Amino acid sequence: MPSAIEQIVDAYVRLKNRRGLDALMMHRQRLAVDLKSRSGYDFSVSIGQIDEEIAIIEAGLSRLKATNSTAI
Repeated sequence: MPSAIEQIVDAYVRLKNRRGLDALMMHRQRLAVDLKSRSGYDFSVSIGQIDEEIAIIEAGLSRLKATNSTAI
């Protein structure tokens, strides 16, 4: 079963919503930067999850780009 982020990214790709994917990516990147700058607690599990989500979003952006270039 696909994760929630995979389902969200798939929906954005189907709807050709580049702006939504970009916003999702920026949000995850800000979270990663924020967690990496903190100390006093081990955020490695959370950072790993966010990095996985960023990879899923990047794959969605690549699929969207491939879809747009074949449509032209």
